[in-house]
Amino acid sequence: MSEFTVGDADFLLDGRPVRVLSGALHYFRVHEEQWGHRLALLRAMGLNCVETYVPWNLHEPRPGEVRDVAAVGRFLDAAHAAGLWAIVRPGPYICAEWENGGLPHWVTGESGRRARTRDAGFLARVEGWFGRLLPEVVSRQVDRGGPVILVQVENEYGSYGSDARYLERLAQVLREAGVTVPLCTSDGPEGQMLSGGSVPGVLATVNFGSHAREAFGALRRFRSWGPLMCMEFWCGWFDHWGGEHVVREAGDAARVLREILECGASVNLYMAHGGTSFGGWAGANRGGGVRHEGPLEPDVTSYDYDAPIDEYGRPTEKFWRFREVLAGFAEGPLPQPPPAPAVLGAAAGVVLSEWAALGGVVEAWGGPEVGGPVPPTFEELDVDRGVVRYVVDVPGPRGAYPLVARGVRDLAVVYVDGVRAGVLGEGEDTLGVPVAGHARVELWVESLGRVNYGPRGGEAKGITGGLLHERQFLHGVRARGLRLDALESVADVDAVAVRALPGDGSRGLYRGAVEVRGAGDARLELPGWGRGFVWVNGFALGRYWSVGPQRSLYVPGPVLREGGNEVWLLELDGAPVEVGGSLVLRPV
Repeated sequence: MSEFTVGDADFLLDGRPVRVLSGALHYFRVHEEQWGHRLALLRAMGLNCVETYVPWNLHEPRPGEVRDVAAVGRFLDAAHAAGLWAIVRPGPYICAEWENGGLPHWVTGESGRRARTRDAGFLARVEGWFGRLLPEVVSRQVDRGGPVILVQVENEYGSYGSDARYLERLAQVLREAGVTVPLCTSDGPEGQMLSGGSVPGVLATVNFGSHAREAFGALRRFRSWGPLMCMEFWCGWFDHWGGEHVVREAGDAARVLREILECGASVNLYMAHGGTSFGGWAGANRGGGVRHEGPLEPDVTSYDYDAPIDEYGRPTEKFWRFREVLAGFAEGPLPQPPPAPAVLGAAAGVVLSEWAALGGVVEAWGGPEVGGPVPPTFEELDVDRGVVRYVVDVPGPRGAYPLVARGVRDLAVVYVDGVRAGVLGEGEDTLGVPVAGHARVELWVESLGRVNYGPRGGEAKGITGGLLHERQFLHGVRARGLRLDALESVADVDAVAVRALPGDGSRGLYRGAVEVRGAGDARLELPGWGRGFVWVNGFALGRYWSVGPQRSLYVPGPVLREGGNEVWLLELDGAPVEVGGSLVLRPV
């Protein structure tokens, strides 16, 4: 068996110095049937390793309800078959522009500010999760004939906290579980980040997008031993809803990659292939600078990241520029890229035929209605991704006064006596139309993604500060939540009152079909639709939103089938009045 170790200045494989040339590719953002193709592209670019995070919330959406953790092992096996080493970053926090940074909502809901600390309750949850996850990793380490050469402790912890005992305990848990390959940490090159996020005796690595020599100089001043490695070379970036599409020039990124390698360092391209945040799992950031006290900035569904391999699995100019650089540091000639995946044979329109009102969908597939004096949060209703309907009666008789939803996160569509009255959100928590009593008020609140980076991680969703009529709190609030995964597990919409299309742009669940000839990779265009989620043949594509910059959703070829395909849209804002021809499936 091979032994991978950390020397004073190099990685060593059976005592021989090696350079790790890695690329980030998240198994959970790529359809499993396409893993082999994407991994082959990494090899063709000149890489010898793949890196992946593991999102805890994807695999344990409720306490003890573990879903397909074996996917981690299958991905590592696929990497091994492709001739790649593997770096695993199990968290428990991962950032990754992923919902809540990968931490389950039920963990942060109960732990609050104690998350990501030495708190005994939080650590007990982590150790339980690691007990289920780590066997998939331990059995595939390089010293057991597998591909895993490095395992990371937490993630960029120095950007968040300074609880050294927490990090030391995580490293101990990994070792006790059987991790024998080297451990590492990754942080920005600033002193407080390296000192706050490192563990004595564990390899420290740095993350950056430019100025490699300065970053490695900072690492050397902090830690004099161990190989130099950039664990995240940010060769692109991600997009936010309502923002601009971010692009990094290929030549500039290739120049910095060459600088990294000329320093004698190892590297992990973040991202080599970004993929897609399927299923509504995209996270969010907070603006406002280093204190992160600004507005919510939700991440788009696409995680293309302007990576060298684009969202559809196609080599970009950046791929070829990186390949030129990496070829000079490779052992032997590079393999040619694999054949491109099949694409959709021809454009096809989706024919929508049925509709169910949003209220009926929540009644059929939502959780139980919860009543109480104050509005419950999403966490209290066990809603990770989805929408909550809050209902409150304004007593009367009384005059017309402002209605205020304090601390609403993130968007609330408000109805008064069944009539749409406005939309509330952060910075706009007062309804523009005064409300008189008696009145029935419904607030449909949608989470746009939990914060994945910074001190606002784990913050609650929903109406977090109460409902006010003038200066008076309204009590007796009733709430019912709808989780997105509820729609992934139902066979059809017959459980609700299904009707013909409404013809007035009403919100709700739309069902239709599309005939496919030549199944392959496609994108779904949604002109005129407001904001919501799409499923094709039960596969959750993710969120769409008319504010852009993303204008279509990627449909992996393996999701489609020859002939008829079923399409669902859960529209939460407003559909086109004329829905005919408004959804088109096109080749990528």
